[in-house]
Amino acid sequence: MKRVLSGIQPSGELHLGNYFGMMSRMIKYQEENELFCFIVNYHAMTSIQDKERLAKNTLNAAMDFIALGLDPDRSTFWIQSDVPQVCESTWLLSNIVNVGVLERATSYKDKLAKGLTANVGLYSYPILMASDILLFGGEIVPVGNDQKQHLEMTRDIAIRFNQTFGEVFIVPEPDIEETTQLVPGIDGQKMSKSYGNTIPIFGLEKNIRKQFMSIVTDSKGINEPKDTNTPLFQLYSLFLDKSERKELKDRFASPGLSYGDLKIELFECFWNRFEPFRKKRDYLASHKDFVLQKLKEGAEKSSTVADRFLNKAREAMGLNYGEINV
Repeated sequence: MKRVLSGIQPSGELHLGNYFGMMSRMIKYQEENELFCFIVNYHAMTSIQDKERLAKNTLNAAMDFIALGLDPDRSTFWIQSDVPQVCESTWLLSNIVNVGVLERATSYKDKLAKGLTANVGLYSYPILMASDILLFGGEIVPVGNDQKQHLEMTRDIAIRFNQTFGEVFIVPEPDIEETTQLVPGIDGQKMSKSYGNTIPIFGLEKNIRKQFMSIVTDSKGINEPKDTNTPLFQLYSLFLDKSERKELKDRFASPGLSYGDLKIELFECFWNRFEPFRKKRDYLASHKDFVLQKLKEGAEKSSTVADRFLNKAREAMGLNYGEINV
């Protein structure tokens, strides 16, 4: 059984892109692997500098994850800032990373292009991500195409550290699911809060229904064949198995299909699929102490692992000076 490690930013309201893009995948991992999963609120500080918003988003993200099926008794689940050893580890690793490596990070360039301030936290983001992985002995790291470069950096950092100071860190392997479908937003672009095109998982029924009814479509009439390369078809396909997707494709190719009726169908499919999750989410919101206790247990378990790797790194780098004979 290998250790799978992944984190999610508490960036706000959870949407279908988060769920189908990463969360559902993480939850499946706990069936056959040792899953280490955490809410990366240190990373979120590069873009959120409102204390109430960050704290609220962090707790909400934890409740969302548990509501959607992550079992804190089967997996190790914690909040990043509850294991501050990762900060010391980041400093240790930063001393073997060349500035040029960070300057080539495409994610850094993309975020600057979107208007984020070029602070040191954003600049050194890949080192903190490497620390997140290496300090907890991550063997497999699921990543999307937008994070591939960061994982390559992590592997390079681990290899360079081990070559310089001796074997300390596990070199992680990526798990890139090439067949993962891009989750489109209601406007056809990638579903993202920055585009304002998301469909939330939790919220008022009328508000979510409105989002589904706002999915962009073309102007084809009811008796014309419809294009499957559209956000409506792609979003609906996420809820279907292979045979059901073929049936939907046939419906798109046949006359008599109404976009409005199809959007109502899709909303009802979504609403029924996530009904058990909404009930559990409501329960967790009214039992905050339970959530906090599970996060505390996860932090304690992950701290034990972090201490082991951090102590090995400190010793390898000469920081455990009391053990040296003079």
